Amino acid sequence: MPRRPIRVTDTERTPLLSALRELRERTHVRVAFPEEALREAEHAARHPRMPAYDATDLPLFTIDPPGSLDLDQAVFLARREAGGYRVHYAIADVAAFVTPGGALDAEAHARVVTLYYPDLRVPLHPPVISEDAGSLRPDRDRPAVLWRLDLDGDGRVVEADVRRAVVRSRARLHYAGVQRAIDAGTAEEPLSLLREVGMRREELERDRGGISLNVPEQEVVRRDGRYVPVYRSPLPVEGWNAQISLMTGMAGAELMLRAGTGVLRTLPAAPEGAVERLRRVARALGVVWPAAMPYGVLVRALDPGDPQHAAFLQECTALLRGAGYVAFDADRPGALPRPAETDHAALAAPYTHCTAPLRRLVDRYASELCLAAAAGAPVPEWVRAALEGLPGEMVRGARRAGEAERECVDLVEAALLRDRVGEVFDAYVVDVAETRPTAGTAHLYSPAVVGHVEGPADGPPLPLGRRMRVRLVRADPGREKVGFVPA
Repeated sequence: MPRRPIRVTDTERTPLLSALRELRERTHVRVAFPEEALREAEHAARHPRMPAYDATDLPLFTIDPPGSLDLDQAVFLARREAGGYRVHYAIADVAAFVTPGGALDAEAHARVVTLYYPDLRVPLHPPVISEDAGSLRPDRDRPAVLWRLDLDGDGRVVEADVRRAVVRSRARLHYAGVQRAIDAGTAEEPLSLLREVGMRREELERDRGGISLNVPEQEVVRRDGRYVPVYRSPLPVEGWNAQISLMTGMAGAELMLRAGTGVLRTLPAAPEGAVERLRRVARALGVVWPAAMPYGVLVRALDPGDPQHAAFLQECTALLRGAGYVAFDADRPGALPRPAETDHAALAAPYTHCTAPLRRLVDRYASELCLAAAAGAPVPEWVRAALEGLPGEMVRGARRAGEAERECVDLVEAALLRDRVGEVFDAYVVDVAETRPTAGTAHLYSPAVVGHVEGPADGPPLPLGRRMRVRLVRADPGREKVGFVPA
């Protein structure tokens, strides 16, 4: 999970956007696609492999941020006559466009994931697929991997099935509009059921001991010659929509585990030291965390619209680090054994990535594994052949995305403060170097910037977990990260 989702609103010639372009050049990010991959994509977009099963009668709809074009998922919810709910969840079928072993496939394996920068994104697949022919845009027939999930009245999955189908989304909705309709009581039943099912799933997550972080999004704008941060708290509907995706990923993991072949998303439990560090941060920020209160309960009680809570939620993402993937294959138990530990720590359940194939390589393979498991059919050989190397590829791609994100955060923070060198800020100390107690990490109260702080070697130790005043001594986007000294 990103430490801080960031968008930038600015003009083309500003120092920040220039630094972002230089970052991509320095890290050898390939924005353009090779000509052969583009030719394959153009041909595949005109001639996709369409399934025989027609599900265009389902009134599916998508919910995404305004302006999104790479629409991976479309959903429709209804009540079951026997009680409970039925969720149809259509996932873009990238395998309908990508031929295993072709140039487009090779390029996807080289990119692994879509990379997000504050000023643009570098897609996993060419836009002719990711934003057009493969995207579940409204009023267009599209190949999809269609899940049918039957739930009981508490939101538990009682039956899951998945098959290929031709689908047609009826509407492209955005979060703010859906939230307004639900709040006003004017939403049609499928949207009101999204709230109902989403809240049921959140309750089940809490009962399992799982956690979800509502990390505020930070937009950086330039006003009167100065960069200014503006925060946006996630809407409840974003969490409810995410629960549908998580539920599908958990259903997919169960299918794989029963079949004996699959690839799981993994996350180890947070070390005790990390939790203790968060308790120090909570005390510094004035976040009340009773000793007997579990971490997951605390997180749900926080208000992302509160600046102190928002800052604490940013620090909480440290507990979600260390995620990876593990593949297993019943036909090759010596090479790819079933993992001893299958639960994803944040979800407290087995989980697989299978709902964002336009943006993540592994999801295309996970969909094939789930389709084979549901049908009792053999796993396609091209999928089985890739299993052993897939976790490593995904870790490599995730590392690249994480490095890009960290670099972008550093650039944005430097851009925020580049005209404020010499100013004094209120901050709290979130980390102190073990070998040098006068150096560590400070988190400003406003704006929510994290940076290195270092005093003289013979000075007093930094007050870990406590408030202090710091002076900004450097901030130059693309050249120097933000740095502070005790004031």
